[in-house]
Amino acid sequence: MRALFVFLQDKRTKETVSMLNIQFIRDHQEQVQQVAEQKNIPFQVDDLLEWDEKRRRLLQETESLRAQRNELTKSIAGLLKQGKDEAAEQLKGQVKEINRSLDGCEAGLREATSKFEELMLLAPNVVSEDTPIGKDDSDNVEVRRIGTPRQFDFEMKDHVTLGELHDLFDIPRGVKTAGSRSYYLKGAGLFLHLAVQRLAIDLLASRGFTPMDVPVMVRPEALARSGFFPTGKDQTYELAGEDKWLVGTSEVSLVSYYSDEVIDAALPIRLAGVSSCFRREIGSAGRDVRGLYRVHQFAKVEQVVLCENDPAASEAMLQEITGHAEEILRLLELPYRVMAVCTGDMSQKTYKQYDIETWMPSRRAYGETHSSSNLLDFQARRSNIRYRDAGGRLQYCHTLNNTAVASPRILIPLLENHQREDGSIYIPNALRPYMGGIAELVPPVPKEE
Repeated sequence: MRALFVFLQDKRTKETVSMLNIQFIRDHQEQVQQVAEQKNIPFQVDDLLEWDEKRRRLLQETESLRAQRNELTKSIAGLLKQGKDEAAEQLKGQVKEINRSLDGCEAGLREATSKFEELMLLAPNVVSEDTPIGKDDSDNVEVRRIGTPRQFDFEMKDHVTLGELHDLFDIPRGVKTAGSRSYYLKGAGLFLHLAVQRLAIDLLASRGFTPMDVPVMVRPEALARSGFFPTGKDQTYELAGEDKWLVGTSEVSLVSYYSDEVIDAALPIRLAGVSSCFRREIGSAGRDVRGLYRVHQFAKVEQVVLCENDPAASEAMLQEITGHAEEILRLLELPYRVMAVCTGDMSQKTYKQYDIETWMPSRRAYGETHSSSNLLDFQARRSNIRYRDAGGRLQYCHTLNNTAVASPRILIPLLENHQREDGSIYIPNALRPYMGGIAELVPPVPKEE
């Protein structure tokens, strides 16, 4: 963890850069500790402040001893010029004593600084006043519901059966080749996978977003700065023999794009990342193992916004990017609901979050397909992304992110909700331009025996 924190320093000042500045934590100890407990983060404010106090005390002692040594060194040089060798030797003895004390102080300071920095990496972002308090996703609160789940008057098929019927994907051969939670997309399955992404890209481009193809292999500091390390490290794939990791979202790469920079462009900056994503899904063994719901490799179109350091401005951006995801679902003609995410279902970095859940008939429930978050200046502080406000003062940006679309998970409700009794699948109007104009997928005619 110490290695990670090296990258979280302002290169100009060498001062610790963290999610919350330490003064905020000192002034709001109970609040920060409460949020850590609500988010299930193993973090103790008292431990942090204890190491912080020790670090500051040892730093002061170290600087005092260095100043004393410098003064004595100057005095020794002066005495030697005057030929007062005996007096100079006496002062040299004092310098040796100071050096012994300094060695001990510096060793203690290194330890205290290392412990302090490790704990600062675990300090959680605070949460908004309207964030629900809860233990897990069962305590998330429904904000609104759009569309009505379809009631079938025939025996519906799940997406796996539909995929097999139309030869859209091959899960058994995916598992044979790459292990569990793997798949091949084929023919119209691949075209649908690409079509939903292109629909999202075109919509976001029309709303002022800059589409970007981004690196998916990144250095560990990119994950630490964007808030995915250390708490999300167990979900991330490391490349053997490389000091690089595979991202689980292009949010990492998009935030890192401006790291260690003072932005001179007008805010807000709207970015749309298009990438493959990789997630280990540790802790979800046995959950959602059938089909395409929880897989190790997938594709996303991700919205990332950098805006001014103003809670009202970032709240407005949160509503905007959430609205884009909702518009895509409406274009796909799918029923969904928006959920306010509770504290126990939030990550360390999140200030306020919505999840969008789309109706999945085979699950007889809504399933998460989108997530939308406001992080305030958490990522910007760790990534050292700043801008000059109207008064010329340097400020950390606020950052936000949202899943515009993630596939193949979105194919589950797309296939299931739009199936017909004869096995054909309706293609929403918005997707047809990306599907060669076809209006439906027709199952193959059974071969005569």
